[in-house]
Amino acid sequence: QVQLVESGGGLVQAGGSLRLSCAASGGTFSSYAMAWFRQAPGKEREFVAACTGGGGTDYADSVKGRFIISRDNAKNMVYLQMNSLAPEDAAVYYCAAENTRWGTSRRLSWYDYWGQGTQVTVSS
Repeated sequence: QVQLVESGGGLVQAGGSLRLSCAASGGTFSSYAMAWFRQAPGKEREFVAACTGGGGTDYADSVKGRFIISRDNAKNMVYLQMNSLAPEDAAVYYCAAENTRWGTSRRLSWYDYWGQGTQVTVSS
């Protein structure tokens, strides 16, 4: 069983930056595919970024060039550095993990484990 705990959310002005963290426990973290999704009020949860255990990454077009996903396998941590934040980035951000399949996916159903989420609010 994998447990995920997000942190680092908060209120930031448009144009600012935040770094989200996700602490994972259970299993062999270096083999997990890790991802970040987000869900704004009234909208479906959407893919933001993902990375493989080996460091391969994938980004949604809406965040490419502004957000960076990274991981520290020694600390069982994955991060999402968010720069140039805009009001449309405001959402609850969720960390997700998958430890039985190769690569990553943009599909919610591909991931077996989810954190509780952390709120990001962007003021204009």
